[in-house]
Amino acid sequence: MKQALYHQFVEKKRTGKKSFSVLIDPDKVDVSTIDQLINIALEASVDYFFVGGSLVISNHLDDCIKQIKANCDIPVILFPGSPSQVSRYADALLYLSLISGRNPELLIGQHVISAPFVKKSGLEIIPTGYMVVDGGAPTTVSYISNASPIPADKNEIAMCTAMAGEMLGMKLIYMDAGSGAQRPITEKMIQFVSQHIEVPLIIGGGITTPEKAYLNCKAGADVIVVGNAIEKDISLIKEMSAAIKSVKETV
Repeated sequence: MKQALYHQFVEKKRTGKKSFSVLIDPDKVDVSTIDQLINIALEASVDYFFVGGSLVISNHLDDCIKQIKANCDIPVILFPGSPSQVSRYADALLYLSLISGRNPELLIGQHVISAPFVKKSGLEIIPTGYMVVDGGAPTTVSYISNASPIPADKNEIAMCTAMAGEMLGMKLIYMDAGSGAQRPITEKMIQFVSQHIEVPLIIGGGITTPEKAYLNCKAGADVIVVGNAIEKDISLIKEMSAAIKSVKETV
């Protein structure tokens, strides 16, 4: 099984190097938007493109990824909202198990159904413990998952959930407040979690400023994912990337 990108995540964590991923929802971009994203991402030294969404109602997931791959060498990692969101043109797939919820379909059920298709895709598969944290407003992911998010002030629950995910064999932990969250995950919760796990920690949802991205990295995030804020202001890519990359210098 391919593990190139997973090893990259691990090595960056070991050396204290923080990473920045731009999240692309295929339903919200067109050819010109993708080209613009690619150009700015290359200038800003973006580390990854995460592609996916809670709902992908268009049919151009493959086309979106092929356009990215044809114009840059930034790795494309699928961040799927369902088993149908798989494209063989990507580099890797975050195989998400919703460990913060109690919906068996998103813990293992859909994985059983999708396993043969995912296996045949040839993608690098990265088992990922996915944790939804209350961001102060109902989100698509919480509605679709039919699972309550972790309360924003329950740091111990988040910590124990992440620890359990790691001990169950998850290679990454992804904490997400959801697209358009009113409240991003607190630095205190990130710190609680990061101090008690060894696998790389991804943080997303509600991150709208370079300052917040910087503070999240200082608190222990290894990868920062931003999507909604960039959809509103694409110029944020450069500022976000600069803030995230600067953390290594102060480690």
